Amino acid sequence: MNLQGYLTRISYKGPQEKMDLETLTAVLQCHIRSVPYENLSVHCGEAITLDLDTIYKKIVKNHRGGWCLENNLLLFWAFQTMGYEISLLGSYVYHPHHNKYGKDMNHLLLKVVIDGKAYIVDGGFGVAYQMWQPVELVSGKDQPQTPGIFRLTEDNGVWYFHKIKRRPYKAHSDNRSLFYDAPEALVCKKIFSFTLQPRTIEEFQTQNMNLQTSPDSLFVKKSICSLQTTNGFQVLIGWTFIEARYNYKDNMDLIEQTTLSDEEVEKTLQERFNIKLNKKFAPSNISLVART
Repeated sequence: MNLQGYLTRISYKGPQEKMDLETLTAVLQCHIRSVPYENLSVHCGEAITLDLDTIYKKIVKNHRGGWCLENNLLLFWAFQTMGYEISLLGSYVYHPHHNKYGKDMNHLLLKVVIDGKAYIVDGGFGVAYQMWQPVELVSGKDQPQTPGIFRLTEDNGVWYFHKIKRRPYKAHSDNRSLFYDAPEALVCKKIFSFTLQPRTIEEFQTQNMNLQTSPDSLFVKKSICSLQTTNGFQVLIGWTFIEARYNYKDNMDLIEQTTLSDEEVEKTLQERFNIKLNKKFAPSNISLVART
């Protein structure tokens, strides 16, 4: 593995010797705009492993993406190699269809300390909840970013990560645009909870396998490929391609949605995400059903 190879993969051309917040932010932004958040391997019959060499080859040499465990482990290696004070954390993702945080630790986070200040870094959440800048580990502080306002709150040693979203302005294929003032718009959305206990990647092995094999797993039900852009994000979920532009007008995000054919799915992966799969890909978008 080679740090310069990784930095070239993400098109980062800035300084490497400055272990400051500016460099940390720049590398994170280059990563989330170059490396897709995706689980396509699950729908191509490929196993996802947490071996760092394998992840490096997949993302850097084969120009693929990965899910949180892959993206953040690669970022951990890169930032550690650059000299940052960094540790792994584990979190529990909030499931809105169950209205609760998951019971299993299945999301990897990074904690980076710079000049005595701690920051949470996550390069592997994707879509609308992807942070664009490190979030300072301070409870109750609103931290505005281009995607929205992020906030951390702490309660008895448990930290909660939230985002205040803008209202969606949805454009339709017939060029009509409708404003949806949904009840959940402009509210604080729960994303995940975590503690500051340092973790090792071995602690995620069981969940890494479960996420790609369990019939109840989101990643088994849905094929997802997401990439942040300079002003929003794009995502392919099954046959549905969505583009979002942040703060399009009057505190609203523009959402454009298109349904693709099988042939268009493969073309979109190549043209919009720069991904060419070597195995047969079977798109999937099965609805999540809440259990009572």
